Amino acid sequence: MAPTPATPQEAVRPRKVARPHPPRERPPAAHRPRGRPAAPWPATAPWLAAALSMGAYCLALALYGSYPFGPRSRAVNDLGNQFVPFHARLWDLMHGTTSGDLFFNWSSGYGVPFLADFFTYLMNPFSWLVGLFPRALADLPVFLVTLLSIGLGAALMTVFLGRLHQGSGPLRALLSVGYGLCAWVLNDGFADPMWMWGLVALPMLGIAADWCLRRTRWVAGTLLVALAWAGNFYTAAMATLAMALVLAVRLLTASRMAWRDRGEALARAASMALTGILLAAPVLTVTLQAARSAQPAPPMPYDDPPSPLDQWAQLLPGGPAGTSAPHLSIGIPGLLLVAVFPFVRALPLRVRLGWYGLAAAVAASFTWEPTILLWHGFALPNGSLYRAAFVLSGILVMIAWLAMAHHPRPRELAAGAGLVALLAWLCRDQAAVGTTTWILLAGAGTVTLLGLAALTAPHTSRTRAAVTAALTCTVVLGSAYTALSVTAVRDGIDWFQPKITLSGPSLAARDGLLARADWPRSRTDPGPHEFADNDPLLLGGEGGSYYSSFVPAATARTLQGLGGGWYMKGRHTLSFEDPVGRALMGVGSYLSPVPQRRALFVPRPARPAPLLTVRRTLPPAAGEETVFARQERVLGAAVYEVPALTPTVGPAPVPERGGWLLPAARRPGTDPDSAGTTFTAHCTPGSTVLWSAPWFSGEVSGLGGRSTGIGRQDVTANPLRPLGRVPADGTVSVRFLGKGPQHVPRQALGCLSGRKLTAAVHALRARGPVALTTGGHRLTARLHPGSRGSAVLALPAVPGWGCSVDGGPRRAPDAFGGLLAVPLGAGAGRLSCSYLPPGLHTGLAGSVAAALVVAAVAVSGAVRRRRRVHHHPALHAGTAPQMRRITPQGPVSEPPPGPGEKGCS
Repeated sequence: MAPTPATPQEAVRPRKVARPHPPRERPPAAHRPRGRPAAPWPATAPWLAAALSMGAYCLALALYGSYPFGPRSRAVNDLGNQFVPFHARLWDLMHGTTSGDLFFNWSSGYGVPFLADFFTYLMNPFSWLVGLFPRALADLPVFLVTLLSIGLGAALMTVFLGRLHQGSGPLRALLSVGYGLCAWVLNDGFADPMWMWGLVALPMLGIAADWCLRRTRWVAGTLLVALAWAGNFYTAAMATLAMALVLAVRLLTASRMAWRDRGEALARAASMALTGILLAAPVLTVTLQAARSAQPAPPMPYDDPPSPLDQWAQLLPGGPAGTSAPHLSIGIPGLLLVAVFPFVRALPLRVRLGWYGLAAAVAASFTWEPTILLWHGFALPNGSLYRAAFVLSGILVMIAWLAMAHHPRPRELAAGAGLVALLAWLCRDQAAVGTTTWILLAGAGTVTLLGLAALTAPHTSRTRAAVTAALTCTVVLGSAYTALSVTAVRDGIDWFQPKITLSGPSLAARDGLLARADWPRSRTDPGPHEFADNDPLLLGGEGGSYYSSFVPAATARTLQGLGGGWYMKGRHTLSFEDPVGRALMGVGSYLSPVPQRRALFVPRPARPAPLLTVRRTLPPAAGEETVFARQERVLGAAVYEVPALTPTVGPAPVPERGGWLLPAARRPGTDPDSAGTTFTAHCTPGSTVLWSAPWFSGEVSGLGGRSTGIGRQDVTANPLRPLGRVPADGTVSVRFLGKGPQHVPRQALGCLSGRKLTAAVHALRARGPVALTTGGHRLTARLHPGSRGSAVLALPAVPGWGCSVDGGPRRAPDAFGGLLAVPLGAGAGRLSCSYLPPGLHTGLAGSVAAALVVAAVAVSGAVRRRRRVHHHPALHAGTAPQMRRITPQGPVSEPPPGPGEKGCS
């Protein structure tokens, strides 16, 4: 077929058999004169795009004084709470300095699965650079993940644009810089290095789809699909859907292409995508099973879509908007060329309508709940609702390149500039439009418009080089200024205050944890103090804090039921703050926070029970339990008094099911009864009073202590906390001052006997194992000979565990109070348990099947190539003849297929 604006030269190979030219017919172009070098830009353009995009980003951070070029921390939001701690954990795994492995994490949540976390957070290939740096510098390789993903994404987009349509390498590189530093990267991707692989996956999948159009390199394309999905399946799914739409547009807008050829290209793309995804099947099966077992996220209703003006304003460069909207900006050159595109008459109307229709449809899909669900794996994201916005930025860059490659005339450029001016005027009052926007539009916009106009006029090579240099400076400085502006605006928002990751205080805490380590005899808990939300990964030790999308529901419910706190409806669990909870989980020491001083902590000892104890009987729950009764049942001893509460002072609470409803607190000073409600009870003098009101928000005070509750029904749970000691007269007076109407449980207070707790812990130690070892995802215990009953392990009972007694068959354990419990039968002396991630075997089977298919295709292709060589002996001498393809317009010369390419299909 003849080349068209919608398809690149030789985009689809004809079905006719290609044959070599006889020597006398070879065109002179096949023989380049000696000493004349090939044009450098096709090979160097991707490197140029990578260098310019990474350089502009580093320039912006250096000017702002941000890490690693200055003192301002980058560890905001999930970057500090998840990615630095997870990369520190990866460093530990690579250097063998942790007790767990890829299957299981003994450090977080008092023992949780890890493979789904690894597949989700750490499979970006650049993440593995962390092993080359000291652990204390883990922030640096995390920064490099973002930086190198920007560079590789821009480089691959440059390659893909060249396959979309031939044209200037430097200009493709400049547009690709706008993709590498699009608004999605600066606002969303920077804090989530795992998502940055999506920036790479989109053009990577575009190259694979282009090979489908050319009916070549099926094996290589399949491997690209597998690499995209393995690096981060979440954003790869978005990129796959987007590239499927791009391929559909290319096929629909192609001229004189037989429908059979279009169908074959689609079938080739479908088989390539399916096989490539199957190659990465373990990533999908393990994470899918982990997601099914995970604590559900808080509901996220979508009832406030952005207005059209809010969306259009995101096309303009500037700072973050005051409203939630997709971040789309691709820089001034890209914006101008997207605006020019509908006026470029060199492009057929169907092409202009097709590509603009695609961009409009994708933009509309970001603001309709059913299609938002489709983009995000049928679950509304907990946080940014527009995580797929980078695919639209990529589509806009493709449109910009198609406009540029067809050499828009001055009138067409002027029409596009007018459209940009109209857009800016319509959006002038939007929150996303600020001083930065107007500076870039006036400065970079003017230079870009003049530069593009100069390129369309007759010019010499020197003039072209000067114009290209001016455009390059404009793109780099404009991108750096945009990144600087966005970073400055974001750092002024309280929500984005950085976390303490690996600095002086946290490194001192780590040193102390290592000095007190006694695993597996007891746990060294880095909580309840928190530097970040995953301190056990960041610092070491074995605690309850764990923040992940894959927190098992069994773990969250067990820890909260035993008195632990949580955030985000259980997707962030916390360490125990009460003595009984610490004893149950075998905590031998912990770090206590210093109020109002986030960098300060106090190490304290605790009384741990063994991590494994043998119980003769496992008493069932007696009806609806309080946290005090549940702790006593798991502990195996009565250690609490739970007194009846009587409201005595303050506004009278309203009795309701399970407790009281406190009226909303009045403004202090307006009424003597405005200082909350005081409850009175009686307990044994000298015992410790703890309060339990998981969903209470307000202040709890009394007995010389004061505590703040931040509970919110189902979303944020307060832990069981000590308040003070019971005085000599045995009277307990506790005041609850709520923020608005609040529920106080009927049994909100428990009085703990320290003497009884000590006796209970000693009894459990007597029932502990003779020896206990853990390593990787296994646990082995040597028990006292003839042990009967059940072995209870201080581990939440999550799916995937299997245990054998005295070398017997592997069986799934039971649960007791949410903890692992293994029946020992008539008597046992040895217990072995191991963890296997659910879904792993299924995924490996899928990968093996896909690998066999790829191998079969590769072998059959190699056989066909050998037969071709046998029929054409000239190929043996390395003098591959020019090929000639037969088209309706006659024979057209083309180079021979490269290694691994098919000459025809």
